[in-house]
Amino acid sequence: MSTDTTASVSTHILDTSIGRPAEAVTVSLAARSGGDAQYVTLGGSATDADGRCKDLPALPEGTTHVRLVFDTESYFTAKKQAEAQQDAPRVRDSGAFFPEVAIAFAVTPGEHYHVPLLLNPFGYSVYRGS
Repeated sequence: MSTDTTASVSTHILDTSIGRPAEAVTVSLAARSGGDAQYVTLGGSATDADGRCKDLPALPEGTTHVRLVFDTESYFTAKKQAEAQQDAPRVRDSGAFFPEVAIAFAVTPGEHYHVPLLLNPFGYSVYRGS
């Protein structure tokens, strides 16, 4: 829950190659105060069956920038192994072209930022959701 002095962040991931939420993707959250400051990792989470991270760490007061890092390589490696076990058609050559997706964005105190990731093995898109 955000207050007037902090921002809050949420995210979810949709795997557009299968048209479903991306489950069990590790997400790391880092923050910094000021454009010249170093990012400090606050912690992380993993997406649930609905592709959502419901327990990302709270942002400290004074946060001006946030970085989310999604471990896409582990997700696609696990998907590839599951497909091989099911004799499913091969839709991926080698896991993920992007082994991770790092999204950095500016925040304003008191605002909530929902940042969905639309993901496939060879590309991604993000936007500020609601």
